[in-house]
Amino acid sequence: MNADLSRSHPAGRGDDPLLPLAERELPAGRHQFHKERLMAQIRQDLRTDGAGDRGTAAAPATVAARRPFLRRAVLVPASAFVLAGALAAGFLVHVEGGGADGPGSTIATGPAMTTAIGAANAQGTPQLLDRISLAAASTSASAGAAGGTRVRPDQFVYVGSRTATTYVKTVGEKSTLVSEELHMRHQWNSPDGLKGWLIEPGNTGPGGITLEGKNEKGETPTPYLNAPSYDYLAGLPTDPGVLLHKIYEETRGMGRTPDQEAFTTIGDLLRASLPPAELTAALYKAAARIPGVVTVDDAVDAAGRHGIAVARLDETSGQREEWIFDRGTLAYLGERTVQVQGVSGEEGLIKPGTVVSTTAVMTRAVVDRVKEIPASAG
Repeated sequence: MNADLSRSHPAGRGDDPLLPLAERELPAGRHQFHKERLMAQIRQDLRTDGAGDRGTAAAPATVAARRPFLRRAVLVPASAFVLAGALAAGFLVHVEGGGADGPGSTIATGPAMTTAIGAANAQGTPQLLDRISLAAASTSASAGAAGGTRVRPDQFVYVGSRTATTYVKTVGEKSTLVSEELHMRHQWNSPDGLKGWLIEPGNTGPGGITLEGKNEKGETPTPYLNAPSYDYLAGLPTDPGVLLHKIYEETRGMGRTPDQEAFTTIGDLLRASLPPAELTAALYKAAARIPGVVTVDDAVDAAGRHGIAVARLDETSGQREEWIFDRGTLAYLGERTVQVQGVSGEEGLIKPGTVVSTTAVMTRAVVDRVKEIPASAG
């Protein structure tokens, strides 16, 4: 597949005037990867996606959706934000030399992913989350929990996930909605968050890239709620009320509404990190206290596994974030975002039933070396 340097945008967003033309012409995943590092100093503003115009009423059918690439990227540990100058040089090499995942190639795309919209019901959701919390607390492998075993400083947390995202692709004057090919994402991080490695088609070359380095100011980055390390997570409160209060306080002004932002933040932690067992259980109990959380009778993750989902509708975008669990064990499977009301995205191309993003967590484990894939990953 030849390198595609036509304009492409993550689903639900239009042109960003802050971005230079060359950056906007990258495929969506690689575009965000470099953008997060080159513009780390404004990542909180980017993640807000409209918080600055909250006072303006807008119809759910026409407002741009939440930026799934931005939401996912903030969970790359703080060590990933290396010096902007070095990244800029590498960025230009990739643009001129072809795709990041191989000479002249980018990650494949196809028709936009779609799904049947599952029925939602608020009744019984707190009880379901309580059961999920108990399952997470009692099973060390459930929901990515590390059980009672501490991760040694010389070890790494590995998360292997199957993922894809939908975005608007523009060639000339024609825009179409496409989805990335489902692909594996492999990430390793040290407990303190200062070392790591990432391998993902479309974002890195076959050998991957380091997540070690200083931020754009030349400072050693400090982990925080939206860019956590394992050690940071281990220090969070496990009282659900205290934890939820902290989440609301630290995400104040982000997202379109405080409740949706709190739900999204918890979902990010459950999907893209490895919280200790007690914290995982507390996150589910905290989610039960967020208004608007419902149960969806059927949802499917990026690996094709069906389950029951805990979800919340963003009434501004009409998109619903769904956390998917095994019906029998209540183990966490993955997450997806589905357009369920109205339309959104550039030119209103995102219709009800569109899967905006999908992730299936395949393996979470503690390993001894960076780039070591555990045997359990198959």
